[in-house]
Amino acid sequence: MIKSEIRKKYLHKRENLSQGEVTNLSEKIFKNFTEKFALKENLKVHCFLSIPEKGEVDTQLFLNEFFKNKMRVFVPKIYKKKLISVEITPETALLKNSWGISEPESNEDSEERDFDYVLTPLLYCDMHGNRVGYGKGYYDGFFETVNPETLKIGLNFFGPDENIDDVWENDISLDYLITPAETLSFFGTASKSMK
Repeated sequence: MIKSEIRKKYLHKRENLSQGEVTNLSEKIFKNFTEKFALKENLKVHCFLSIPEKGEVDTQLFLNEFFKNKMRVFVPKIYKKKLISVEITPETALLKNSWGISEPESNEDSEERDFDYVLTPLLYCDMHGNRVGYGKGYYDGFFETVNPETLKIGLNFFGPDENIDDVWENDISLDYLITPAETLSFFGTASKSMK
């Protein structure tokens, strides 16, 4: 399937989840994450802030645990048409922007590039780690700027059932996908790209 069809299909699937299902599935994803990845003091994690109205995976569970473990937490903010990374603490006030996305008030890019983990929002991910997001390309641009050793981890309610047929050379694939059922690693799987 092509990205536009996949985007439509998985937006629809996600919209059909009840709030109770979103909460339950988010807890399973969080459990799978904590079983696979270390949560240690001073680790640097970049984590998206969920949009509850869009039925996204609830990342508040993750943020609470990161702060509890004294990890450094960074969140995305779109500023001057690009994704910047703002460091936050448990005391940081978050405001809703015009799209209904919570974000810190500060427009100061941390300039941090050496993250241990980048938790990535998505609508779908195939068996090669290729992802379909909302189609704006913010994360592809962001991934180009981070240390190549950074683990790019997708969180999704749905597993990979079909291939993405229109993957391009500049698309940057994920290293892991965490679903309620499993954690998938894409190390050693070649991304299928079109020239």
